[in-house]
Amino acid sequence: MPTKCCLDGRLNEVGKFGFRSGEIGEEIMRGMLVVLFGAGFLLGGCMQSTVEPASEANLTPRDRKLLAAAPYAAARIPESYQRHVVDYHRKEGPGTILVDSDARYLYYVLPGSKAIRYGVTVGEEALAFSGVAKVGRMTEWPSWVPTADIKQRMHVPNFVSPGPQNPMGARAIYLFEGNKDTLYRIHGTNQPEYIGHAISSGCIRMTNEDVIDLYKRVKLGTTVVVLGPHQGDSSFKLRLAADRSSYQ
Repeated sequence: MPTKCCLDGRLNEVGKFGFRSGEIGEEIMRGMLVVLFGAGFLLGGCMQSTVEPASEANLTPRDRKLLAAAPYAAARIPESYQRHVVDYHRKEGPGTILVDSDARYLYYVLPGSKAIRYGVTVGEEALAFSGVAKVGRMTEWPSWVPTADIKQRMHVPNFVSPGPQNPMGARAIYLFEGNKDTLYRIHGTNQPEYIGHAISSGCIRMTNEDVIDLYKRVKLGTTVVVLGPHQGDSSFKLRLAADRSSYQ
């Protein structure tokens, strides 16, 4: 069945922070170093993580064939957005999916206060879905039928067949509220270079390898929690801790 979904918007600007140094007394400098080291230790302790190498074990023969013919260049995903197993401090139970749109992360909750953390592309704030949904449908290598809104805003065809050229990528997980399709998806991408950004029109994109891995773990009825703007860990600077944590 063709997939209706919302896709590309524009890339948000990303700000940078810097520090300005001055002449500081030796004792003050020593005190600052102690404080900074202590803060780094505490934050790192909250988000200890281990890189989870991408595996081809989940790939079907069809996956291997289509991914080998991908029309996009291999992207170098920053290490902080590669798949990790991390400590998980929230209350969601094992088997839940949580999307932290602020930090550009999707978590699949594991037993023992752990989770698999994937880097994602999320929707711009005005276009993104937030709330609690359920997985109502799952498809391998979906086709794509753009919504009327997308066809109004973008020059796209009425139908895109399955394959690596399709913006939906290798897998699609459809979010429902009750029996109603929200039209928001967790899906693959043909633009992996944008992992870690907010450019889509609401849907949650993953690399094709990561969405294949997630797809193998979830089932119909899985709870999906999508945090709204400023509700995620990045509001508390834990994203900084994740970027600085020690990888084993």
